[in-house]
Amino acid sequence: MSLAESNGQEKTEQPTSKRRKDARSEGNVFQSRDVVTVVVLFGVFWMVKLMLPMIYETVRDYTIFFFSSIGEYHPLERSPQIFTYSAVAVLKCALPLLLTALALGIVSHGVQTRFNLSFKVLKPKFSKLNPISGIKKMFGIKKLVDLAKNLLKVSILIVLLINLLKADVLPIARMIDMQTMNATVYTLELTFDLVKNVCIAFAIVAFFDFLYQRWDYENNLKMTKQEVKDEYKMTEGNPEIKGRIRKIQRQMAFSRMMQSVPEADVVIRNPTHFAVALKYDPNKHGAPLVLAKGQDYQALRIVKLAEEHGVFILENRPLARALYASCEVEREIPAEFYGAVAEVLVYIYRVSHREEMLQ
Repeated sequence: MSLAESNGQEKTEQPTSKRRKDARSEGNVFQSRDVVTVVVLFGVFWMVKLMLPMIYETVRDYTIFFFSSIGEYHPLERSPQIFTYSAVAVLKCALPLLLTALALGIVSHGVQTRFNLSFKVLKPKFSKLNPISGIKKMFGIKKLVDLAKNLLKVSILIVLLINLLKADVLPIARMIDMQTMNATVYTLELTFDLVKNVCIAFAIVAFFDFLYQRWDYENNLKMTKQEVKDEYKMTEGNPEIKGRIRKIQRQMAFSRMMQSVPEADVVIRNPTHFAVALKYDPNKHGAPLVLAKGQDYQALRIVKLAEEHGVFILENRPLARALYASCEVEREIPAEFYGAVAEVLVYIYRVSHREEMLQ
C-alpha cells in the first residue's frame, strides 16, 4: 500500500540510512526466491549431467549385489551388509547433489542479502496471529503477483512439454522397439533438453521477479515526512529540548561569569552596549585575564555588579568594543591590546594611589 499506517500520510520520502540499517538488523532484507530457485535448479541439473556415469555405475553395481544376494543367504545373515551397501550407494548418489543445492542456495541467498544474519526473525510475533492481517495479506498485491508468477510458470511448463511432444512424438513412439539402453539414453536426452529450456525460461521470470522484489522492497521502506522528522528527533535530539539545554548552559555560564566580576580590577565599558571585566595578577598570568564580558543587558548587569563591589569602571568605547569582539572569557587578552590595557591599569593605579594619599 502507498499509504502510511499512521495519519494517512503518503510515503513519499526515500528511506534513510538508519531506516535501512534497522530493517537489515530485523532481518527485513531484499531478495528474490525465484533467483534462488533458478540458481539451485541450474546447479543441480548440471551436477546430475556430470555425475550421470557415476550414478549409473553405482545403481548397476547395487542392483547386481542385491539380486545376487537373493537365495544365497538367509536375509538376517546379510541384512547388516545390505543396509550398509544401500546407505553407501544412496549417499554416493544423493549427497553431492544435496551439498550442491545447499551451497548454491546459501550463496544465491547471501549475494542478494549481502550475507545478512539476523536472529530477530526467529522470535515469535503475536501480531502475525491476527486473522484480519492474514486475510489482508491473502488478497494483497504481493499475493496477486505471486499467483501470476506461478500461473506463468505452469503455463511455461505446459507449453514446453507440448512443444517437446510435438517435435519428438514419432521418436518417442519408436522407443518401444529400441533396446533398453538406447531408450534410456534417448529419454534422458529429452529430459535434459526439457530441463534446460525450463531453466532458461525460469531465469527470465526470475530476472523480472528480481526487479519487482527490489521495487517492492524500496517502496515498503519509504517514509512519510512525519517519520523522517521523528527519526531526526531520535537520532539528533529534539530541537526544542536541545534549545532548552543550550539556554540552561548559557545561563549557568553567565552565572559563573557574574560571580567572578567582584574579583576584577577594572570594567571597561561602552556606556550601554559593551562591558569587559579584566583582572591582572602577574604571579599567575602573563597578561590581563578576561573575567567577564557582556552586551546590552548583560553589560548593564556587569556594570551594576561592579559598582556594588567597588570595582573601578572606565568608559572607553573603542577599547570596550574591540575587547568584546576579540577576547574570550577566562582567557588572556591578545597581544595587540597589551599597550591600551596597560595604560588603563597604570591610570587605575595612579587614581587609587592618589585616593590613598588623600585619605
